[in-house]
Amino acid sequence: MSEKFVEPRYEDLALTHIFPSVLARLEGATPVLDLPSATKYVVLLVDGLGWHQLLRHGEHAETMADAMAGAPRLTCSVPSTTATSLTSLGTGCPTGEHGIVGYTFFEPTVSRVINALTWEGGPSDVTGFAQVPTVFQRLASIGRGSGTVTLDRFAGSALTRLAFAGTTHFPVSAEGDPEQFVKLVEDALRGTDVVYCYERMLDHDGHGHGVGSWQWLDRLGLVDDMVAHLSDSLPPDVCLLVTGDHGMVNVPEDARIVIENEPRLGGCSAIGGEPRFRHVYGDKPRELAWAWESVLGERGVVMRREEAIEAGWFGPQTTGMSRSRIGDVVVAMTADHAAMSTATPGEFGLVGMHGSLTAAEMEVPLLSFGGSR
Repeated sequence: MSEKFVEPRYEDLALTHIFPSVLARLEGATPVLDLPSATKYVVLLVDGLGWHQLLRHGEHAETMADAMAGAPRLTCSVPSTTATSLTSLGTGCPTGEHGIVGYTFFEPTVSRVINALTWEGGPSDVTGFAQVPTVFQRLASIGRGSGTVTLDRFAGSALTRLAFAGTTHFPVSAEGDPEQFVKLVEDALRGTDVVYCYERMLDHDGHGHGVGSWQWLDRLGLVDDMVAHLSDSLPPDVCLLVTGDHGMVNVPEDARIVIENEPRLGGCSAIGGEPRFRHVYGDKPRELAWAWESVLGERGVVMRREEAIEAGWFGPQTTGMSRSRIGDVVVAMTADHAAMSTATPGEFGLVGMHGSLTAAEMEVPLLSFGGSR
């Protein structure tokens, strides 16, 4: 592994432990994460909120920056991308157990690359695709209700079903309206013990304009205002936890490699993942790995599937189905490099990217407001 990569801390300080630790607190057990005690919990995930980005730009987010003192620094799952992290959060399991191994990946049951966020190309049997129950289904089995406050169009999506099945949905119809958002959280708390909330626009502005751009900084300030408003509105016996699903790095034009422009990279049958973390599929993984290593050099870490699993990238256990979705070769880009593909032209418009194992992408905060110690 590159000395500048951060190994996922699945055993303790990981995104996977947030909801299981909430459940442990509610049930009077010892949690993996030392959360405040509370009668109810609200977990707000801010897409793209990385530890290092918040630390660097804390003057634009005083409420969250002040809460960083003494806050745990968690790692997300590998790859550091939304679909993988949300499923890890909602199931309490690492990548190798839940099987959402990236933004896109080859799915053997349909013999094509599928998109885990949009479910483009995905199998119609979403329930059969799931390998593990969600934490919310476990909560329901012991008589504890849970709610989700997310955009109305996310209700019933494949990713929602895989990561948040068992919750009651409280749909957001006016994105960016803090008053409606807080009211929905308050409504959800009336009949539930745990509420999950999602804010997506920081990631959106990071992709479109870059971390540190004025658009991203303005959005960070708006997110901070919402966190402050939500924290002030909740009763003191309710604990608000704020975290992210990954961080982000800005990728300059001269750090971008176009896969299709490199003849030595032409020996694969399919390519998945995203520019910072690629799944490469083919019948001759040793030759594929050699080709990618020869082209990338120090710009990427190249491993065959078995090597990446052995390195613990996907967790301590990897099921047979998860294994079949992981690339025959996986490629994690170093520094600010990216491997672009003309098969997915939309990615050429991105400024900020994520997916690899650098600290800027892997480390996210866990901020707490309310509750008691």
